Amino acid sequence: MSTDGVEAGGRVRALADGNEIPLLGLGVWQVPNGSECVKAVRWALELGYRHIDTAQAYGNEESVGVALRESGVAREDVFLTTKFYPARRDPAAEAQRSLRRLGVDRVDLYIIHWPQGGPTWAWPGMERARELGYARSIGVSNFDVAELQQVDARASAKPAVNQVQFSPFEYRRALLDACERSGVVLESYSPLGTGRHLSNRKVQQIADAVGRSPAQVLLRWCLQRDVPVIVKSTHRERIAENAALFDFTLSQQDMAALDALDRTGGTGRARERKWWPA
Repeated sequence: MSTDGVEAGGRVRALADGNEIPLLGLGVWQVPNGSECVKAVRWALELGYRHIDTAQAYGNEESVGVALRESGVAREDVFLTTKFYPARRDPAAEAQRSLRRLGVDRVDLYIIHWPQGGPTWAWPGMERARELGYARSIGVSNFDVAELQQVDARASAKPAVNQVQFSPFEYRRALLDACERSGVVLESYSPLGTGRHLSNRKVQQIADAVGRSPAQVLLRWCLQRDVPVIVKSTHRERIAENAALFDFTLSQQDMAALDALDRTGGTGRARERKWWPA
């Protein structure tokens, strides 16, 4: 993909399979299918985002596809992620359905949304989806260290990405270290804690000191760890604010102060509790 254009979309990280993932993406979790989703994605693309993250479970792939076509941005310049809904049985067949809803020939990243039914059963179907050309890269989401190891042991093509909840408050150091050792890029979702983290006093103090918003501070913390980050908003001004991350740097002291906010004990777990059946 091209990395020309504005900085929000131009900063990328290499994946082990040779592809590249933009460090900043817009997520559309809990955004209803329809005009609200179309507008959010169009605004993001207009403002320079080049990574859009959706999922079969979100029910809004059609709107993402509409926004992509209406934006005028070339398909090859947008990194498009969707996720396999593991209550279904055939990742390749579901990928094909996603492509029809999105109106594209393939996605750039296709990931297992969560390890329902165990970590390994769906992986052969994910590899098949890649072999059939439905996805350039494949990966997982919400997989802990042991689950990643189980997939690695059986995979022909190993996961390129593990998308998990990750922020200074969920600083999963053992999981991040395990991903780095195995060549998996850890990607962050909910870096703002769905808004909960923005009111933290320490985050606000650092934001005031560097002349940035609390959201920008939390997102910048991820980027300085070379962690791609997915952030959600349906408001144009916040989408723009969340993209203004590449013209400032947090000091080592600020990074350490944010590190100290971790509430997970540096866990290797991807989630503190599961929301899916065993």
